[in-house]
Amino acid sequence: MATTIITKNGSGAPAGGDLSVGELAVDLTNKLLYSKDSGGNVVEIAANSSVITGGTIDDTIIGGSVPAEGTFTTANATTVNTTNIEVTNLKAKDGTAAGSIADATGVVTVASAVLTTADIDGGTADGVVIGGSTAAAGTFTVGTFTTATASTDTDTTNTGAVTLDFSADQNFVLTLTGNVTLANPTTETVGQSGFIVFIQDATGGRTVSVGSEYETAGGAGLTLSSAANTTDIVPYVVAASGRILLGTPQLAFS
Repeated sequence: MATTIITKNGSGAPAGGDLSVGELAVDLTNKLLYSKDSGGNVVEIAANSSVITGGTIDDTIIGGSVPAEGTFTTANATTVNTTNIEVTNLKAKDGTAAGSIADATGVVTVASAVLTTADIDGGTADGVVIGGSTAAAGTFTVGTFTTATASTDTDTTNTGAVTLDFSADQNFVLTLTGNVTLANPTTETVGQSGFIVFIQDATGGRTVSVGSEYETAGGAGLTLSSAANTTDIVPYVVAASGRILLGTPQLAFS
């Protein structure tokens, strides 16, 4: 059947009374096209594809597909002025929570100048994953998060078998309240070094024996001060797995 198309032009969206059903209104200023549907509603039927208004993208057709609100992927992402997009509106490609920007493996690169141990939690709290693995807070090496911080374990009661936790602490201050045997640990890291301080209690005369993984010069074992309240220092270095070398004790600090 024959159809007559009536067009009108102006600036901005027309009001409902400006159009009859099926008429077209052309907004040349903003390059938009409107019409009026059978329900009396003014509808936008074409838009300038080079303009994204409002500073947000909500179900906008990009690259021929309709992504979820606020989601960008490699297939449909375009370059948008960074002042118009906030990080909270983005989701990582790997599906992590909004606010994270990551590559396909979920790795987030952070400048070392602003990196703190609070930022590294293996993804359990903030979704931050470095190198795809987690470890105790502390030493940060190239691409790897390894040993614990250079902290000191101060233990005021030690008697019997004592197992030092080298993954939690680097240095140890042990007050001897009975005879002690340093049991073989499983937490040492090759190259780790530090010191062990032995303090005799008010009774004194406490001895220290060592497990097979602790080595002393000439296999002589440890001979420490025996007087009450004396303090000795023994340095150590981990030479290999199962080999903790103990240096010559420095005795009777006062």
